[in-house]
Amino acid sequence: MCGVPETSVDRHPTGATRALLLEGIHPDGISLLERAGFQVESESRALSEDELIQRISGVQLLGIRSKTNVTPRVLAAADQLVSIGAFCIGTNQIALDEAAYRGVTVFNAPFSNTRSVVELAISELIALTRRLTEKNNLMHDGVWDKSADGAHEVRGRTLGIIGYGNIGTQLSVLAENLGMQVIFFDTADKLALGNARRVLTMPELLAEADIVTLHVDGRASNNSLFGETEFAAMKQGSLLLNLSRGFVVDYGALAEHIRSGHIAGAAVDVFPVEPAGRGDEFMSELRGLPNVILTPHIGGSTEEAQEDIGRYVAGKLRDYVLEGATSMSVNVPGISLPQAEGTRRLVIVHRNVPGVLATINAVFADHKANVEAQLLGTRGEVGYVVTDIGSDVTDDMLTQLVELPETIRLRNLS
Repeated sequence: MCGVPETSVDRHPTGATRALLLEGIHPDGISLLERAGFQVESESRALSEDELIQRISGVQLLGIRSKTNVTPRVLAAADQLVSIGAFCIGTNQIALDEAAYRGVTVFNAPFSNTRSVVELAISELIALTRRLTEKNNLMHDGVWDKSADGAHEVRGRTLGIIGYGNIGTQLSVLAENLGMQVIFFDTADKLALGNARRVLTMPELLAEADIVTLHVDGRASNNSLFGETEFAAMKQGSLLLNLSRGFVVDYGALAEHIRSGHIAGAAVDVFPVEPAGRGDEFMSELRGLPNVILTPHIGGSTEEAQEDIGRYVAGKLRDYVLEGATSMSVNVPGISLPQAEGTRRLVIVHRNVPGVLATINAVFADHKANVEAQLLGTRGEVGYVVTDIGSDVTDDMLTQLVELPETIRLRNLS
């Protein structure tokens, strides 16, 4: 982590609250923040680390998608940043621990694009099984080929899902409705839906599945999860889908197994290195291979999903700024406390050490401030406490709270 950040008091937001939204955040998210009284700057593209460092000073809210990296250097330069919204599922592009250490909350959209990703997976597994890409290319070249060679129904085939989370479970249900048999592997103990069957190891899944689809998260342990060993263990003529993370799969090994005919096809939506913007050249060893569907990271890129993500994440940012609500935050404890009428609200991000709540409340007691409501949560090395007091908030009280060695960030929402 970087050096200890200077502790200060964040005052109740006014029209001076600035939000910087990158990578084409949906207009509904922008308008929601504007209706809350915030000043919103919007960019259609991602920013590099150096560009973001130049832009981040004076910004209270940052909105990004998957291509902008919020590094410790960026956070060190973010002198007024209080919250980051990841308008997507993944948050591995954000230095989460460093953000928490600096009192910067992070929110994402873990559910909003689930249906869009699942529908893309369903359409791709059908297209691959019927070899529709090859038929389509031949037709565009003027070649009529009505042969059924290599084309199959998905009904009765076995779908192996690696990662049985929000997307994997919904895909499981829809695949069963198509008449598929579903097996899944997950490192966590997950309840099987419908007639899906859990297998205990990945090799067991690979030996049985006709189609393997990856839906794992972005944790570091999933790096290079699927490589030569896993491809060699797959059934002859099986298919692979990766709509999760680009660094999960060794695409060089996949290309070799497709050329050899061992793997009959693949659909890939995510890549270890992706172009920064529309129109930039895309490079991959998978280009030009037969029965391979390549899409530009569009699993959640439907109008419905982006609209829902825009509203959801922007709402989380608004509620944090105005009310101190951290429900569904990915890096600080989730706290949501209705504010009692006539009270003043203070929220403190603090180091999670024994006795911190007693220390904070001692300050309130010194100033004869009655605590009307209070809620504390902890997560790792960081704690978060919301306090409503029934008296005025004085500068002396704020100074004492800021000067506590446990305080990381104090926000005055009065």
